[in-house]
Amino acid sequence: MTTINLFLLAAALASGLIAGLFYSYSCSVNPGLGALSDSHYLAAMQSINRAILNPVFFASFMGTLLLLPLSTYQHFGTGNRFYLLLGATLVYSIGTFGVTVAGNVPLNEALDKINLTGASAQELAAHRLRFEIPWNRLNTIRTCASVLSFVLVLLACLTTIEKH
Repeated sequence: MTTINLFLLAAALASGLIAGLFYSYSCSVNPGLGALSDSHYLAAMQSINRAILNPVFFASFMGTLLLLPLSTYQHFGTGNRFYLLLGATLVYSIGTFGVTVAGNVPLNEALDKINLTGASAQELAAHRLRFEIPWNRLNTIRTCASVLSFVLVLLACLTTIEKH
């Protein structure tokens, strides 16, 4: 096992973990939370958004952002493997990381500022309406992007390096 392959393996693992995280949100967490009342939904999302800010999440989320371009650079000049990794890097950087930072995080921060205990039922419904639909749409985008990025990394792993 060479160093270049270790970095490729690490990039595949990190991107797979993130794709799995966002996929699980899309097919289980969000539908489950969607069935809750407004107050319970908002409280649960506040709790989840606070809990996810931890070293394990950041290791895979930021690790993917670092490992993909590093692995892409290491495979410069290898033909299709390079282009697959370049595609994975761009898709992840824009569609997963970019959407999260520019879309989901601001929604999370706005939700975190809401005092749920003092809000009326109408205020809770309005807060949920402003949060849930946009957040889920953005999560769908980053889920698709992270899964596509992971598939591109897997294809790169299976592609033979072209010698020129």
